Formats: sequence, C-alpha cells, structure tokens
Amino acid sequence: MTQMRHKAPRMTWRAPRTPNPKPGVRRRRSRGRKLLLTIAVLGATASIAGLGTFATFTSSTSASHTVASGTVTIALGATGASTNRLNIDATAIAPGDTIQRSVDLIDQGTINLASVTLTTSATTSSVLDTDATNGLQMVIDKCSQAWTESGPPYTYTCGGSTSSVLSSRAVIQTGVTLSNLSSLTTGNTDHLRVTLTFPSGAGNSFQNKSSTIQYTFTGTQRAGTDK
Repeated sequence: MTQMRHKAPRMTWRAPRTPNPKPGVRRRRSRGRKLLLTIAVLGATASIAGLGTFATFTSSTSASHTVASGTVTIALGATGASTNRLNIDATAIAPGDTIQRSVDLIDQGTINLASVTLTTSATTSSVLDTDATNGLQMVIDKCSQAWTESGPPYTYTCGGSTSSVLSSRAVIQTGVTLSNLSSLTTGNTDHLRVTLTFPSGAGNSFQNKSSTIQYTFTGTQRAGTDK
C-alpha cells in the first residue's frame, strides 16, 4: 500500500513595510539636505579664504618742501634827466637829421634771461616807417655806464666803453635779438642809446608826414636747469 506523506506548510515571514512619508515630508527632508550641503560648502570656502589673511607690520614717514616759481620782468628805466627819453617826440625833421634817445633796460625779475628781443611798430603810420630805404633807420648802442646827456636837442656821449646792441636797419622790426646785453642776468642794467636817422635821399614825398614808433622789449627766460 502506497504511503502518503503530508508536508508541513511553510510559513514565510516578511518584515512589515515602513509606510512612505508623505510628499511634503520628502520635500522638507530634501531641502534640509541641500541646506546642510550649502552651509558645508560655504564653511569650506571661508576656511580656504581665511588661509590667505594674515597680519603685516607697517611703517611710514613723510617730508615736504615748497616749490615757488620765479618771475621774468624787464623794465625801461629813467636816464639822463630822470625820464625815459623814448617818450620824447621829435618834430620838423629833415633828410639827414638824427634823433637820439636814451633808455635803461633793467632785469627786475628773479630768473635770468636767455635773450631780449625788440619789436617796433607804427601805431600811427606814414612813409617815414613804411619805406625801408629812405624811411627812418635805427641803430642801438650801449654804454658801460650811464650816458652823459646834452640838450635838448638830445645827444649822448659815453664816458666808458660802447658796444653795438643792434646794427643799422629800417625802423620797423619784428622780434630782432639784441646783442651784448648784461641785463640778461637778474638785477643788471644796460644803458641804451637809440639813434634814428632820416636818410638824406628822402624826397619831397616825405614832407609833412608823421609816424608814431612804439618799442617793445621782450625777455625770454633761460633754459631749464636742475634745482
């Protein structure tokens, strides 16, 4: 007789499932993790930045000085009878006449000069100044001491030595450089005599004419140097 065996039924145990959190709880946990990660990254960055910060020793000192510019000043001073004779007019001149006037050129500035130039212009013009050949001709000399004046009519003689400042040329000139000046040095004075000549070749067309001549002396500073 065939025997029948009965197997005992197997029992399988499974751990109970943990219920899933609600969606809102999952989002809060995710945000919390991100916040913790962000704080951790910032903390690490701050730690790295802190590695480059350190204390230093310092010391300072100072000094100052004043820088002041100088002046370039030339002036026309009094000569002879205590006046600038360039201001004295001459009238009724005829061909062959000469007109002498004296003036002191003074360096009153604090900076030495490289040069002095002369520009002459006619504020009232006529053939006396426009004709370069038969119009007025100009010469400038200097004396090592004050000129001795006679007149009027004015003439001047030098008791010392004379030198040429400007050779003969037409009376109207622009920016001609004057020679042999001691007034290039501050505080010095040059005693000048200006002589105008009315050429003897001037014809009848020069009669009854009048010109007013203006003299402008311009000093230019010396070259730059170490100070």
